[in-house]
Amino acid sequence: MTTKDHLYSMCEEYVESRIQRIQKSLKDLEEDMESEGKNSAGDKYETGREMMSEEWNKLSNQLKEFKQQKDTLKLAKNREASKRIQLGCLVKTSASNYFISIPVGKMELDKHTFYGVGANSPVARLLMGKTEGDDFEFNGIKNKIFTVD
Repeated sequence: MTTKDHLYSMCEEYVESRIQRIQKSLKDLEEDMESEGKNSAGDKYETGREMMSEEWNKLSNQLKEFKQQKDTLKLAKNREASKRIQLGCLVKTSASNYFISIPVGKMELDKHTFYGVGANSPVARLLMGKTEGDDFEFNGIKNKIFTVD
């Protein structure tokens, strides 16, 4: 398995664990809403119901976001190889190693650090379209692109 395959796998596990956690929270909240409806009445009931509704909306939005990230990851995985940096590329630079996919943050693999970043992140926007040997400046520091996979 290549480094890139391992990183995809780590990203997939990250997204799937978040989706499962949110789905469980939604299920628990649904059960709470059902029991609240059976046991309560009056203003206190309405306030509790409204708070649960807000939490439901927040969790639903998070679930939607992580499902979109899962779709983005599939898209990245199926991209054709390119020497120009695009979604799905593993980029090694003088500063850090970036995996242009979804925003998962720091990932450790074989004693190396990689940063999973979304295509719309500031560093990814700077890297997009560049190739091996190109220079870029990030946070006021000049960097060099060593490899693009």
